[in-house]
Amino acid sequence: MKKYTADKLEELARGFQAASILIAAAELDVFTSLHRQPAGSEELAHRIHADPRAMKILLDALTSLGLLEKRDGMYTVDADLAGMLTETDADSILGILRHQGNCMRRWGQLAKVVLTGSAVRDQSVRGAAGDTVSFIRAMHEISGRTAPALVKSIGPLQFSHLLDIGGASGTWTIPFLQLYPGAKATIFDLPEVIPLAEDVLKAPGMAGRIRLVAGDFCKDELPHGADLAWVSAIVHQNSREQNRALFLKVFAALASGGKVLIRDVVMDESRTSPVMGAFFAVNMLVGTPDGGTFTFNELKEDLASAGFIDISLVRKGAVMDSVVGATKP
Repeated sequence: MKKYTADKLEELARGFQAASILIAAAELDVFTSLHRQPAGSEELAHRIHADPRAMKILLDALTSLGLLEKRDGMYTVDADLAGMLTETDADSILGILRHQGNCMRRWGQLAKVVLTGSAVRDQSVRGAAGDTVSFIRAMHEISGRTAPALVKSIGPLQFSHLLDIGGASGTWTIPFLQLYPGAKATIFDLPEVIPLAEDVLKAPGMAGRIRLVAGDFCKDELPHGADLAWVSAIVHQNSREQNRALFLKVFAALASGGKVLIRDVVMDESRTSPVMGAFFAVNMLVGTPDGGTFTFNELKEDLASAGFIDISLVRKGAVMDSVVGATKP
């Protein structure tokens, strides 16, 4: 058990303050605006239609954190950070920061959620549509750095047609097809997400190899004929009953002998490890009606109920990088 002092507990409780400053700047796109053209607080407030007094306080707080530089009343983005904090840079993590803002608003009501059992649905200043874009961007930014190595670590695989369920922007489809050049893929995701995935078709070597299909796996049948289904970071959004229904649809969609791979957190039997998984269960508590994190045995039971065999823990990780595999007879 960790040893806490009063000072350490107070420090733990204050952790939201710096996060709030950073996330507010990301949601208001402060860094992109200042990187394009440095400005004083009043000028920047005018640019983004903000309150001048509030903007000055935010900019000074960002400077105190070392995220901005201030000279003669003018603010600039730290050169070493600009690539990560500006809208158009390839290394940007604005999607992650904005998504964390939505998480933080929900986590701030955790006590209420524990009392009521009801998740929180608050929007950011970017609105519902903007929050959807932030979520898709965040998933791409997070997984884009890890997907190629993880896909390679679970091979070699034998498949000709990948069904990427909830495939979003193709973050996982691309490394699969790059590693297996003879294969093709179908990305299945919500109608509002499909337009965000269209850029994947322009990626080198992807022309004619990827099909985009709009639908809702909670309501619609999945496209049939694939011999490998990839279910990535989905099962934690569901209850076990919902996962069993999803696995039945995956089973029906796969060709005989096809395989399903599930990437997610896999908890040990105590449900306290890995730590990220215990925290992520809280994230699902505040953000979804029924979601959570699951043990291997729970996932195994639910896959078996759909008819899958040869169920195994293909890869064990400490974050959302465990992979469970199963086969359709």
